[in-house]
Amino acid sequence: MSHHHHPALSRRKALAGALGLGTLAALAPLRPALAADFKALVCVFLYGGNDGMNTVVPMDSSRYADYARVRAALALPQGSLGRLGATDFGLHPALAALNPLYAAGKLAVQFNVGPLVAPLTKAQYRADAGQAVLTPPSLFSHSDQQVLWESASSDAQSRTGWGGRSTLALGMASPVISVGGNGHFGLSELAVPLVLPGPGEGFGAAGLAAADITWRPNALKLDAIKALAEHSGDTDLAGAFQKQQRDAMALSEQLGPLVKRKPGEAGSNSAIDAAFAPLIANGNVTTRLGKQLYQAAKLLEVRATLGGTRQIYFAQMGGFDTHGGQAGSDVVSGLHATLLKELGDALACFQAALAALGLAESVTTFTQSDFGRTFKPNNSGGTDHAWGSHHLVLGGAVKGGLYGKYPALALGGPDDVGVDSWEQQGRWIPTSSVDQYAATLLGWMGASAGQLNTVLPNLANFGSARSLGFL
Repeated sequence: MSHHHHPALSRRKALAGALGLGTLAALAPLRPALAADFKALVCVFLYGGNDGMNTVVPMDSSRYADYARVRAALALPQGSLGRLGATDFGLHPALAALNPLYAAGKLAVQFNVGPLVAPLTKAQYRADAGQAVLTPPSLFSHSDQQVLWESASSDAQSRTGWGGRSTLALGMASPVISVGGNGHFGLSELAVPLVLPGPGEGFGAAGLAAADITWRPNALKLDAIKALAEHSGDTDLAGAFQKQQRDAMALSEQLGPLVKRKPGEAGSNSAIDAAFAPLIANGNVTTRLGKQLYQAAKLLEVRATLGGTRQIYFAQMGGFDTHGGQAGSDVVSGLHATLLKELGDALACFQAALAALGLAESVTTFTQSDFGRTFKPNNSGGTDHAWGSHHLVLGGAVKGGLYGKYPALALGGPDDVGVDSWEQQGRWIPTSSVDQYAATLLGWMGASAGQLNTVLPNLANFGSARSLGFL
């Protein structure tokens, strides 16, 4: 098992073997030097296009009146909103779990961010129609805009994601660690993300776990696979693939028991379980995003096992394509509210777990989503695909507050792509770019100016405005 690549892994495995299971957690404190400089990013992608206009809502009388007039049946009652400190904005009531984080200075709201090639005015956008010199391709299309957000590129065919490219550019020891499937965000030229299942599920080659290889044919099969992975690859790609296979086998042997562990089981971390208690019933984490962030918390606790002092995680939720019945019978508790409650509750539990692990300052969590949704509702009680939207960034290192420029709430106004009456729907031209958003996060991770230019090809088009300031 290529011991020369992983002295730390083999040492810890020998120790774990000698001390029995559940010792990885006990060994983590032996590496205090690591914690001091450790930093991780956690991306939470909201697939389908989250309605940013009902995520963060203006509360001052003039803007709230504009909001309520256009939003009509989708307008949240002013009294239901959770005011953000002394500002003129409030969170959707379903995100109430995040208000204490804002009060503590650990939550930032980034207004009107989205894919851009360069700064773009409405006049430039109208003049650029069909030429796509300044306009990102395939606007308002789910699959293309997901790629633009996940790749921080203006190429909807981009093969790599900005998370994956960052792991290479910053020389990280592990690929993107995904607790939410094989997203585009984690792809690099030479690696795919390490995709881990939920609590209670097995991780590793099917039929080849420790319990399975007591049967001789399985043991021989595992030996054959290991021998193949040890063969020297004749191309860079083959070599990279074999390294991934070796690493995956080593990690599955190490992480399998941890990944499988559910709340309250022998060896589970009581501090993490206590933090996630609001989402735990009958020994299970009850929500999709809760399960993923519970896994991320466990992995962050044994961060040394994954290697390196910089890590990037990926989690996700679907269901945000709210074309119809977005409010259901009640805008405060309907379809969109249910989604936001799952998001806010899981983020708050995760932040509490990080605090319990002493990692609150070391981990920054941020949202991404296909696009925002139209300010003006459609005829089905929902909202349609738009462009710029508002996003959340949280963590102990975050400089809490409101960032960026909130759009003018006028249909057909300076921030709306539409001119003719039929196209005046409130689809905001972003005033901050995905590149700047990513650069702010990666700059906190310690990326140099040159590394940022490598990872984010359009960043140079924004001149000196490379950071949005929330870290």
